Amino acid sequence: MNYWLVKSEPDVYSYDQLVTEGTGRWDGVRNYQARNNLRAMKVGDLCFFYHSNIGLSVVAVAQVSREYYPDPTAESGDWSCVELQPVKPFVRPVTLAEIKANPDLQQLLLVRNARLSVMPVSSDEFSIILTMGETHL
Repeated sequence: MNYWLVKSEPDVYSYDQLVTEGTGRWDGVRNYQARNNLRAMKVGDLCFFYHSNIGLSVVAVAQVSREYYPDPTAESGDWSCVELQPVKPFVRPVTLAEIKANPDLQQLLLVRNARLSVMPVSSDEFSIILTMGETHL
């Protein structure tokens, strides 16, 4: 299993919206590195759901329910999307400031390349952030 972090502005698409829908398409990604990360996702992989711009925190865990396919929102180019399902909200959201302050998370791409919207997370980083959020799977 691989672990990921996906970012969305909560006023555009929030974790609560994913819960309401049951399954959500993660589309609209227009960065090649993020697109390649989408293409590496496998069914069953777990993703942190990060609210960007408003909140700046990891708020939940989602799971890949469908591997990549052509993004229907793309007017041109070779873009992909995946589908996610909600798994569990965090007991306590973990803020970007807390993540940056943790010495064990300094290699996390969220700390090193905060603009990337889809990024891998190591299993150790995944465990640390779950613990920080007082959340157990």
